[in-house]
This record gives sequence, structure tokens and C-alpha cells, in this order.
Amino acid sequence: MALAETLTELENDADLTQSRGDLSKAIHLPGYIYHSPEIFELEKEKIFMRDWLAMARVEEFEKAGDYRTFRVMGEPVIICRDQSGSINAFANVCAHRGVEVASGEGNLEEFSCPYHGWLYDLEGKLIGAPYMKETEGFDPANCRLKPLRLGTWAGWIFISFNEEAEPLDSAIEWFDDAFGMFRMEDCRFSGKFVMELDCNWKFVNENLMDVYHFQTLHVATFGAHLDGEKFKIGLTDKGDINAFYKAAPTVPEGKTLVGKMPWFGDDIGEDLGCMGHFAPQFHVFGRCDHISPLIVEPLSPDRTRMTLYHLFPKEFFDRPDFAEKAQVYYDFWIKILEEDRTMVQGMQHNMRSEQFLPGPMSKLEKTVQNIVNGYLNRMQA
Repeated sequence: MALAETLTELENDADLTQSRGDLSKAIHLPGYIYHSPEIFELEKEKIFMRDWLAMARVEEFEKAGDYRTFRVMGEPVIICRDQSGSINAFANVCAHRGVEVASGEGNLEEFSCPYHGWLYDLEGKLIGAPYMKETEGFDPANCRLKPLRLGTWAGWIFISFNEEAEPLDSAIEWFDDAFGMFRMEDCRFSGKFVMELDCNWKFVNENLMDVYHFQTLHVATFGAHLDGEKFKIGLTDKGDINAFYKAAPTVPEGKTLVGKMPWFGDDIGEDLGCMGHFAPQFHVFGRCDHISPLIVEPLSPDRTRMTLYHLFPKEFFDRPDFAEKAQVYYDFWIKILEEDRTMVQGMQHNMRSEQFLPGPMSKLEKTVQNIVNGYLNRMQA
């Protein structure tokens, strides 16, 4: 099915209209939205090639030459720090024959195409092209790795393929108003956990922000004492979310092991809990003592990668017992995500079933509907 035909189908689907309506009458999205290859391709065009996307932490590129390669909906990307200290992003596509000039991650002085030996510096500029001097009209100054827009916020690196996207500072302003207080730029990550799931990326987004399932699926970890009706929730038409509530620190005993973040005053108690979504694929989960951001990466219609970071104030790392205590937080979060794995994968398995009909939304699924509405706003534009 051509993308234009897919878009027409989305515009005419009555179920989607009901999903967007009043929450008391709303239903969940139909199955094809979660498994269709055509929908996945349209998501690339309508969302991932247009929005700002969270990629990594600035601290993962500490030295000149530090680099890492990515694939965003199939698009090859390099992020690196150059000799001047700037962080750059460009397409990992040689300007000659399209070969990737780097793989994995590490530290390099330059990028070299393995096919014909074209060389690029850390700014993506062509600095060597063997046997090209005799080629009429060839100008190395106008031949380089295609640069991509890059911005940073609170220690995070974001990129955009869209030259006309609004500046990151204004795009993330609403989100920053809610979560800037955590001063993530003054934190470091104590651990990074990568999980791949056999499900569509939207199930991961919806599940992470789903208040309704906390007291059921997560009753043995963190959800037993959460009251979803008392969450103070903020929403945007783009699908962004902030939610604040009372919650214990995410450790087995529910009591902080490291103390509050040093910039939190007496107005912030040890029962601070919050979560947020910056559409389309960045999430945060905060407590009084740390914050755990999460990046969602679509790999295919039924495969998704999640990367969870655990951020603590930099000064905590100087404590002799900090690493041991940070590991407790890390292990507890893995347990929580493993609780989610079976559910999201189970939903994905049944999206092709003829027996599946989208069910009604609960009043506690306000956040899920907001993600759905933000998604449809983009897809049907």
C-alpha cells in the first residue's frame, strides 16, 4: 500500500475518531496500527523525520574523537565530538558511493570509507579523496557528510532530520518547565540498561505512561501505594506529558539510600514522584534522589529497543559506598521493566488476531489517550 493510500485509510478510520474523542467514550487503537509495515513507514515520514529525537548523553562524548553510530528508522547517523569541543551529527553515508564510514562506537581522529578510502574529519568535512584530482568539476569543499541538526538540553543530545523544525529550546520549553528542577546537566549516569522487546514502539510509549496498570502489574515493586486518581497531570496537543504524585524512591525498601538531590530544598519531600514524556520517544521518571530517563527506538513494526539511564548528582559519585547503593536502584528498575516485558509483547502477539477489537479506555488512561492523540495529530496532518 502506498503511503498516500495509508494516510487516506487513517483519515477515514472511524475507530480512530472514537479514540480521539471524549475519554469516557474513547477506545484504544485498532491492531493494524501496531503491526502494519505501511504504518511504520508513514511514522518515519510524519514523525521521526520531522521531530527532535533524544539520542544520548553529552557525557558519552567526553573527549575529542569520541563517536557513536546509530540507526534511526533505518537512517544511519554519526554523533561525535570534534577537536574544538563541539558535538556534531551527520549522516553516516559516504558522499561517493554511500558506504557507512564508521561503525559501532569508540574514538577516532577521522572517518574513513572502507570502500575507496575517502577521509572525513570530525566535522564531517572531506579531507581526502584518492585519485579524484583528475575528475572534472570535483570540488572537495562542496563534498562532505551531510550535517544533521543537533541540540542539547539538560545534558542530553537531540537531533532532527528536519531543517525546518522549531529550535529545540522552544520545542522542549514546556517539558523543561516541569523537569528542569532535576538539573540533569549536573548529573552523571551510574548505569545504562538496554532492552529489546518484541513489540511495536507505541506499546512501549503507552505502557510507560499508563497510570492504570501500576497497581496491578507493578503491585510487587512500586505500584501498591500509588493512587492514579491523585496524579497531577499536564498534557500538550503534541502528546507531551508531565505527571506529579507521591511515591517512594525506587528501591526495594522504598527509602532513599543516598539522600535527596542537593539542590532540592525543604519544599521537596522524600515522597516526590513524577513521570514525563517528550514526544515521540523520550521519557523521564523522577524521585527525590535520582531521575531515570528512557529512550525508545523503533527497530521494526514489531521490535523496539529501550535504553534506560540512571542519573544521580555528580557529587554523589565521590562517596565510597555510592556504586554499591546505585546498583540497588539499577537492579530494581530492571525488575520493573521485566514486569512490563510480558505484557507489551503479549499485546503485540494479538494485534493480528481476528478476535481483537479495541476496548474502551478507563478514566485512568488519560495519559495513554494523550499519547494516542499526539500521535494521530502528526499522522493525520
